[in-house]
Amino acid sequence: MMKKLLGLKPLWIFGIFILVDIICIGMGMGLPIFCILFGFPVGWFAAKYITATLTPVPQVFRRVLLYATLTAIVTLLGMILIWGPTISFLFDPSRDLANTGVPMILYEPLASFIGWLVLMIVISPFLQLLTTLFGSYLALLSWLNEGAKGPVLMP
Repeated sequence: MMKKLLGLKPLWIFGIFILVDIICIGMGMGLPIFCILFGFPVGWFAAKYITATLTPVPQVFRRVLLYATLTAIVTLLGMILIWGPTISFLFDPSRDLANTGVPMILYEPLASFIGWLVLMIVISPFLQLLTTLFGSYLALLSWLNEGAKGPVLMP
């Protein structure tokens, strides 16, 4: 199964990622917690996929950063689609922000709602970027420590 996945073209892999990312967003009911956690296996797979064709370390790191950024952009677009329309609530003075279902993390409805939107739209995709990078760098580090057992990277 892994050989089949590693043999796929990058667009197919990206399409599969988009599908699974949408499922993760749905499982979290709009909260990207599963997308953030999905960053660890995506990072591991990205490192495995990249080292199957590239061996120079700087190119591998650049490609890992590119793939991690693409995963964060997909989640960012999903969060904009889900939470973006609620930004209009900020400009409606008759809207009761205390009853929108957003947790009152800052003890004031308007501040809590703004904080929630920033958390969902900006910070969550960034956290997915970090988990994807961490997963891929951890995989690369473990393969470098294993030596000849894993993919061999040349400096």
